[in-house]
Amino acid sequence: MTYYRTTVTGVGPEAGDMLAAGVLILYAEPLPDALADVSVVHRPEDRSAALTIGVGDVVSVGGHELSVTAVGEIAAKNLDELGHVVLYVDQPDQKLLPGAVHAAGGVPDPRPGHVIEFRSLR
Repeated sequence: MTYYRTTVTGVGPEAGDMLAAGVLILYAEPLPDALADVSVVHRPEDRSAALTIGVGDVVSVGGHELSVTAVGEIAAKNLDELGHVVLYVDQPDQKLLPGAVHAAGGVPDPRPGHVIEFRSLR
């Protein structure tokens, strides 16, 4: 079941460098100017309060699917309230920060118009 669906509206000029390092920063419009350069900016379309991010969920970015392996304690709240989450992709040794999500499955290549979905398999 999809519990969060959004569309990419922009990719900051430094977001590619972050992605190359396995870090995907999502932030919904409007976002702080300080984060615009490194973020994948999006416009949420559908949110379900019934579910939140959990281990084993799938994050699909333009059809590229990632499996959630760890969830920081405030990641779900940040996604719901700000549309903000930091995805660490294929970095199992990275310390889990409170607002972060660890995922596996290769680094996606987000582009404007791509749909991002968070889906529960629970």
